[in-house]
Amino acid sequence: MALGTTLKTTGMVMATVLTLAIAGGTAAAQGGQQSIPDAPRPQTLPDLNTVTPVGQALPATPPAQASTPAEDKAAEAQAVKENGGIAPSGKLPTSATKEQTEDEDGPVPMPTGPESSASIIRVHVNFVQVPVTVKDSKGKLYPGLTWRDFRVFENGVRKNITYWSSDPFPISVALVVDQSVDFQTMEKVNTSLHALQGAFTPYDEMAVFTYNNGVTEQTNFTAAQSQRLAVVLDRSKTAGRDQVWYGAGPLGQTTYKNGFDVDPNTSPTHSAAGNGTVYPEKEFHTLNDAILTAAAALAKTPNNRRRVLFVISDGKEYGSKSKEKDVIKFLQAHSIAVYATLVGDSSVPGMGFLDRIHLPLTMRDNVLPRYAAATGGQCDPEFRPKGIEESFAKISEEVRSQYTLGYYSNESVLDGKYRTVEVRVLRPNLEIISKKGYYPTASASSITPPSSNAPTP
Repeated sequence: MALGTTLKTTGMVMATVLTLAIAGGTAAAQGGQQSIPDAPRPQTLPDLNTVTPVGQALPATPPAQASTPAEDKAAEAQAVKENGGIAPSGKLPTSATKEQTEDEDGPVPMPTGPESSASIIRVHVNFVQVPVTVKDSKGKLYPGLTWRDFRVFENGVRKNITYWSSDPFPISVALVVDQSVDFQTMEKVNTSLHALQGAFTPYDEMAVFTYNNGVTEQTNFTAAQSQRLAVVLDRSKTAGRDQVWYGAGPLGQTTYKNGFDVDPNTSPTHSAAGNGTVYPEKEFHTLNDAILTAAAALAKTPNNRRRVLFVISDGKEYGSKSKEKDVIKFLQAHSIAVYATLVGDSSVPGMGFLDRIHLPLTMRDNVLPRYAAATGGQCDPEFRPKGIEESFAKISEEVRSQYTLGYYSNESVLDGKYRTVEVRVLRPNLEIISKKGYYPTASASSITPPSSNAPTP
């Protein structure tokens, strides 16, 4: 009886559960999916604006917005107006001089009528080309400038920029190798010469000159990547100057007493008096003659090529027939820039300081910085062979990264007067490297270089 009651109760419970399940399914089907009450809620970030800052908040500065095409067009028009109404072109003029009917402030209005020819103002001007190197405060090249960022002045008067280019020019290089340095420095130069061709392109050309007691032209201009140049560079290597052996002292070759050798048979020099004093050979460093000879060859190259005179030397000068001021005048008249790799004592910081207080009747310790400053070039002091090799590529990169400005000067080409040139950039903290001035080409025609000691091969 109890077992029957238990089974009956269990059946009733199961029936009730089944009924509720069917009812719940029907309700879900009618009312949609049933929500789950214990599901995790999405987390949100707290409102950070409620945090009170410790100090005064910095003012909000909106980011710089790029200029619109309309603003660029307006800025270009304003720059053209300030440039005398001239928009610079990227094409060099076919002639260095021209006759134009305009003044410094812009075009002169042409009169009309039968007597108009008597009222025309004609001005004879000459074209001046100014290569410019721009570097930042860390000494790195600064790209991305336009002609609107530049101002050029001649004798303190602003000139209208008629030519502008940031493209690299093919280079004509006159290489000058100093063979009068000591043998240790010459050995470093000889080791580094093989890297010279790699710094230039097949579009460049190079002439090679060497000097010691006189100047020798090793080859005229030839392709920078040619086998001929490789042979000439190898032939330009030499032993250098031997160090002078004075004989006396603890390292002497014989025994000296009161300035006389005890045994004349072991003396390095023999004389009637038996004096062991050795007089050193007189040194010659004809650097001025070498630069002028190389510059005369560069002056014959076309004006659409960059003229570079590249010197590998310690900068000592003694025994030249040419004067430094005459050589600089020739360089400035033909738009030739002097670049130099300083070797030997001149590459060591602190050496060569006596040149600033030059003693009379003594050689100049280093004249190359003055050449570079006057022509818009640069000097790179390098002591190790690896540094000398890297300086070739460094100088080549700087020449190819130059900006080129051009303007017409109203000064006569026949007056022979020196004209100062100043280039400014309308951006702060930039270093501007350009030539300090120039002479008219006609005034330097009377300067002739000394003859070479050897014929051209």
